[in-house]
Amino acid sequence: MDLSFYTQEVAPAMLRGLWVSIGLILPSAVFGLAIGVVAGTLRIYGRTFWRRAAELYGLVFRGFPLLVQLYIWYFGLPQLGIYLSPYAAAVLGFSLCSGAYHAEYVRGALRSIKQGQLQAARSLGFSRTRAVVSILLPQAIRRALPGCGNELIYLIKYSSLAYMVTCIELTGEAKILASMFFKYLEVFFVVGAIYLALVSLASWGLNRLEELVSIPGFEYVRH
Repeated sequence: MDLSFYTQEVAPAMLRGLWVSIGLILPSAVFGLAIGVVAGTLRIYGRTFWRRAAELYGLVFRGFPLLVQLYIWYFGLPQLGIYLSPYAAAVLGFSLCSGAYHAEYVRGALRSIKQGQLQAARSLGFSRTRAVVSILLPQAIRRALPGCGNELIYLIKYSSLAYMVTCIELTGEAKILASMFFKYLEVFFVVGAIYLALVSLASWGLNRLEELVSIPGFEYVRH
């Protein structure tokens, strides 16, 4: 085994790509969750126009393959005179796609909450919007956390598509390096190990977060 190849070529390239990947994942996760919370809430409590708009958003962005979406943002929008950098196109694509899935988790969580809580809040003088935001939504986000966490895991993995729009992240660096040295097995095995480490770290953090926000007596029992 040529250790110099790993120390001199693989390690620097993977480190560069890892930082770009993290720079893609973090804002996409935040924006995606924010979009999902808004869209999921509108699906249940929005007025007719906004409810239909949220439904259409979910249909489109869950129906179009992510790679197609990325191509539209990066290669398609210039035909309309709109130019995005590879990084901006990737973050936009990841955020909108991830948000569509988050919306379904939030919608399901909101539907699981008894509507009597909303009626009780209204009887106490809460407006509909205030009742949803301050009473129902915090409960829904806690219940949706496992599903939303799973979407974060997916986001970590499909961030590898960013190199298809010339945003050279972890997979992009690996592709370039493997093509230069014709060592695809060695390079992509390292890449896989890095993604495994990222997913494992995220899973651990999400489990800790679930424990932190859980309320004794109101959570399911783990076996």
